[in-house]
Amino acid sequence: MISQTDLAAMLCSRLCHDMLSPVGALANGLELLADEQDPEMRARCMELLEQSARISADKLKFFRLAFGAAGGFGEAIPIDEAKAVINALAADNKRVEIHWAIPEPSLPKPAVKVLLNLAQIALDSLVRGGTLDIGAERREGAVEIVARARGDRIAFDETIGRALQGDLAPAEITSRTAAAHMIAVLAEEFEGGLQYKLGDGALVLGAVLPMPEGMIG
Repeated sequence: MISQTDLAAMLCSRLCHDMLSPVGALANGLELLADEQDPEMRARCMELLEQSARISADKLKFFRLAFGAAGGFGEAIPIDEAKAVINALAADNKRVEIHWAIPEPSLPKPAVKVLLNLAQIALDSLVRGGTLDIGAERREGAVEIVARARGDRIAFDETIGRALQGDLAPAEITSRTAAAHMIAVLAEEFEGGLQYKLGDGALVLGAVLPMPEGMIG
Protein backbone atom coordinates (compact mmCIF):
# COMPACT_ATOMS: atom_id res chain seq x y z
CA MET A 1 0.00 0.00 0.00
CA ILE A 2 1.39 3.40 -0.99
CA SER A 3 1.75 5.82 1.92
CA GLN A 4 -0.49 8.87 2.20
CA THR A 5 2.63 11.06 2.04
CA ASP A 6 3.72 9.51 -1.27
CA LEU A 7 0.20 9.79 -2.69
CA ALA A 8 0.01 13.45 -1.68
CA ALA A 9 3.39 14.06 -3.33
CA MET A 10 2.22 12.44 -6.56
CA LEU A 11 -0.99 14.47 -6.60
CA CYS A 12 1.10 17.62 -6.09
CA SER A 13 3.28 16.55 -9.02
CA ARG A 14 0.16 16.11 -11.14
CA LEU A 15 -1.07 19.58 -10.16
CA CYS A 16 2.31 21.16 -10.95
CA HIS A 17 2.49 19.37 -14.32
CA ASP A 18 -0.97 20.59 -15.32
CA MET A 19 -0.33 24.15 -14.13
CA LEU A 20 3.11 24.51 -15.74
CA SER A 21 1.84 25.34 -19.23
CA PRO A 22 -0.70 28.09 -18.42
CA VAL A 23 1.48 29.67 -15.72
CA GLY A 24 4.50 29.55 -18.04
CA ALA A 25 2.42 31.23 -20.73
CA LEU A 26 1.56 33.99 -18.25
CA ALA A 27 5.23 34.59 -17.50
CA ASN A 28 6.15 34.63 -21.19
CA GLY A 29 3.29 36.97 -21.99
CA LEU A 30 4.34 39.43 -19.32
CA GLU A 31 7.90 39.44 -20.69
CA LEU A 32 6.64 40.11 -24.20
CA LEU A 33 4.30 42.84 -22.99
CA ALA A 34 7.13 44.64 -21.18
CA ASP A 35 9.19 44.88 -24.39
CA GLU A 36 6.42 45.33 -26.97
CA GLN A 37 5.56 48.86 -28.19
CA ASP A 38 3.23 48.09 -31.09
CA PRO A 39 -0.40 48.67 -29.94
CA GLU A 40 -1.76 45.75 -31.97
CA MET A 41 0.82 43.33 -30.60
CA ARG A 42 0.25 44.60 -27.06
CA ALA A 43 -3.47 43.93 -27.48
CA ARG A 44 -2.65 40.41 -28.68
CA CYS A 45 -0.40 39.88 -25.65
CA MET A 46 -3.24 40.97 -23.36
CA GLU A 47 -5.58 38.45 -25.00
CA LEU A 48 -3.06 35.66 -24.40
CA LEU A 49 -2.55 36.76 -20.81
CA GLU A 50 -6.29 36.75 -20.18
CA GLN A 51 -6.62 33.30 -21.73
CA SER A 52 -3.74 31.88 -19.66
CA ALA A 53 -5.10 33.45 -16.47
CA ARG A 54 -8.54 31.96 -17.11
CA ILE A 55 -7.12 28.50 -17.81
CA SER A 56 -5.00 28.68 -14.64
CA ALA A 57 -7.99 29.70 -12.54
CA ASP A 58 -10.18 26.97 -14.06
CA LYS A 59 -7.59 24.29 -13.33
CA LEU A 60 -7.13 25.46 -9.74
CA LYS A 61 -10.89 25.40 -9.18
CA PHE A 62 -10.96 21.82 -10.47
CA PHE A 63 -8.07 20.72 -8.26
CA ARG A 64 -9.68 22.34 -5.23
CA LEU A 65 -12.83 20.25 -5.62
CA ALA A 66 -11.31 17.08 -7.10
CA PHE A 67 -8.25 16.74 -4.86
CA GLY A 68 -8.61 19.20 -2.00
CA ALA A 69 -10.79 19.68 1.06
CA ALA A 70 -13.19 22.03 -0.78
CA GLY A 71 -13.59 24.20 2.29
CA GLY A 72 -16.63 26.42 2.56
CA PHE A 73 -19.14 23.93 1.17
CA GLY A 74 -19.98 21.85 4.25
CA GLU A 75 -20.67 18.14 3.77
CA ALA A 76 -22.26 18.58 0.34
CA ILE A 77 -21.22 20.44 -2.80
CA PRO A 78 -23.74 22.03 -5.19
CA ILE A 79 -23.83 20.23 -8.51
CA ASP A 80 -23.61 23.58 -10.27
CA GLU A 81 -20.07 23.91 -8.88
CA ALA A 82 -19.05 20.54 -10.30
CA LYS A 83 -20.65 21.35 -13.65
CA ALA A 84 -18.88 24.70 -13.82
CA VAL A 85 -15.38 23.28 -13.38
CA ILE A 86 -15.83 20.47 -15.92
CA ASN A 87 -17.49 22.78 -18.45
CA ALA A 88 -14.60 25.21 -17.99
CA LEU A 89 -11.98 22.50 -18.58
CA ALA A 90 -13.73 21.54 -21.81
CA ALA A 91 -14.41 25.11 -22.96
CA ASP A 92 -11.39 25.35 -25.26
CA ASN A 93 -12.17 22.06 -26.98
CA LYS A 94 -14.98 22.90 -29.37
CA ARG A 95 -15.12 19.27 -30.54
CA VAL A 96 -16.39 17.96 -27.20
CA GLU A 97 -20.07 18.19 -26.29
CA ILE A 98 -21.04 17.60 -22.66
CA HIS A 99 -24.42 16.27 -21.52
CA TRP A 100 -25.40 16.32 -17.85
CA ALA A 101 -27.97 14.06 -16.19
CA ILE A 102 -27.87 14.84 -12.47
CA PRO A 103 -31.24 15.62 -10.89
CA GLU A 104 -29.77 16.25 -7.44
CA PRO A 105 -29.03 19.86 -6.42
CA SER A 106 -26.00 18.69 -4.43
CA LEU A 107 -23.98 15.59 -3.61
CA PRO A 108 -21.70 14.61 -0.71
CA LYS A 109 -18.08 15.75 -1.07
CA PRO A 110 -16.69 12.23 -1.60
CA ALA A 111 -19.15 11.61 -4.43
CA VAL A 112 -18.24 14.91 -6.09
CA LYS A 113 -14.53 14.06 -5.91
CA VAL A 114 -15.18 10.75 -7.64
CA LEU A 115 -17.48 12.36 -10.21
CA LEU A 116 -14.97 15.07 -11.13
CA ASN A 117 -12.06 12.68 -11.47
CA LEU A 118 -14.05 10.23 -13.60
CA ALA A 119 -15.27 13.11 -15.75
CA GLN A 120 -11.74 14.37 -16.34
CA ILE A 121 -10.45 10.90 -17.22
CA ALA A 122 -13.29 10.55 -19.73
CA LEU A 123 -12.69 14.05 -21.10
CA ASP A 124 -8.97 13.38 -21.57
CA SER A 125 -9.81 10.26 -23.61
CA LEU A 126 -11.61 12.31 -26.29
CA VAL A 127 -8.49 13.25 -28.21
CA ARG A 128 -10.44 13.79 -31.44
CA GLY A 129 -13.59 15.13 -29.87
CA GLY A 130 -16.93 13.49 -29.22
CA THR A 131 -19.56 13.50 -26.51
CA LEU A 132 -19.21 13.24 -22.76
CA ASP A 133 -22.25 12.12 -20.76
CA ILE A 134 -22.08 12.60 -16.99
CA GLY A 135 -24.78 11.31 -14.67
CA ALA A 136 -25.30 10.73 -10.97
CA GLU A 137 -28.21 9.87 -8.70
CA ARG A 138 -28.94 8.80 -5.16
CA ARG A 139 -30.40 5.33 -4.91
CA GLU A 140 -30.97 3.03 -1.93
CA GLY A 141 -28.47 4.70 0.38
CA ALA A 142 -25.77 5.11 -2.26
CA VAL A 143 -24.66 7.53 -4.93
CA GLU A 144 -24.28 6.02 -8.41
CA ILE A 145 -22.05 7.87 -10.87
CA VAL A 146 -21.31 7.33 -14.55
CA ALA A 147 -19.11 9.17 -17.07
CA ARG A 148 -19.29 7.98 -20.68
CA ALA A 149 -17.04 9.22 -23.49
CA ARG A 150 -17.95 8.50 -27.11
CA GLY A 151 -15.81 9.50 -30.07
CA ASP A 152 -13.96 8.51 -33.22
CA ARG A 153 -10.90 7.70 -31.17
CA ILE A 154 -10.78 6.91 -27.46
CA ALA A 155 -7.31 7.25 -25.92
CA PHE A 156 -7.29 5.42 -22.61
CA ASP A 157 -4.37 3.89 -20.77
CA GLU A 158 -5.69 0.76 -19.10
CA THR A 159 -3.15 1.28 -16.33
CA ILE A 160 -5.51 4.03 -15.20
CA GLY A 161 -8.35 1.50 -15.40
CA ARG A 162 -6.41 -0.87 -13.17
CA ALA A 163 -5.77 1.99 -10.76
CA LEU A 164 -9.51 2.66 -10.60
CA GLN A 165 -10.06 -0.95 -9.62
CA GLY A 166 -7.27 -0.88 -7.04
CA ASP A 167 -5.17 -3.40 -8.96
CA LEU A 168 -1.88 -1.47 -9.15
CA ALA A 169 1.18 -2.37 -7.14
CA PRO A 170 2.64 0.56 -5.15
CA ALA A 171 5.57 0.82 -7.58
CA GLU A 172 3.12 1.29 -10.48
CA ILE A 173 1.39 4.30 -8.93
CA THR A 174 2.72 7.48 -10.54
CA SER A 175 1.59 11.09 -10.85
CA ARG A 176 -0.36 9.97 -13.94
CA THR A 177 -2.34 7.31 -12.07
CA ALA A 178 -2.42 8.94 -8.63
CA ALA A 179 -5.83 10.56 -9.07
CA ALA A 180 -7.42 7.27 -10.15
CA HIS A 181 -5.76 5.51 -7.22
CA MET A 182 -6.99 8.23 -4.84
CA ILE A 183 -10.64 7.80 -5.76
CA ALA A 184 -10.26 4.00 -5.66
CA VAL A 185 -9.07 4.34 -2.05
CA LEU A 186 -11.92 6.76 -1.36
CA ALA A 187 -14.49 4.33 -2.79
CA GLU A 188 -13.03 1.51 -0.71
CA GLU A 189 -13.34 3.61 2.45
CA PHE A 190 -17.09 3.82 1.84
CA GLU A 191 -17.30 0.12 0.91
CA GLY A 192 -18.08 1.03 -2.66
CA GLY A 193 -16.30 0.41 -5.93
CA LEU A 194 -15.28 1.73 -9.33
CA GLN A 195 -15.34 0.07 -12.72
CA TYR A 196 -14.65 0.80 -16.35
CA LYS A 197 -15.46 -0.63 -19.76
CA LEU A 198 -13.70 0.20 -23.00
CA GLY A 199 -14.98 -0.80 -26.43
CA ASP A 200 -17.25 0.03 -29.37
CA GLY A 201 -15.99 3.61 -29.57
CA ALA A 202 -16.85 4.35 -25.96
CA LEU A 203 -15.27 4.50 -22.54
CA VAL A 204 -17.66 4.03 -19.62
CA LEU A 205 -16.51 4.80 -16.08
CA GLY A 206 -18.79 4.03 -13.15
CA ALA A 207 -18.90 4.21 -9.38
CA VAL A 208 -21.21 3.13 -6.58
CA LEU A 209 -20.59 4.85 -3.26
CA PRO A 210 -22.65 3.79 -0.25
CA MET A 211 -23.06 6.84 1.98
CA PRO A 212 -23.94 7.21 5.66
CA GLU A 213 -27.52 8.36 6.13
CA GLY A 214 -26.40 11.77 7.36
CA MET A 215 -24.41 12.38 4.19
CA ILE A 216 -26.83 11.03 1.64
CA GLY A 217 -29.48 13.58 2.58
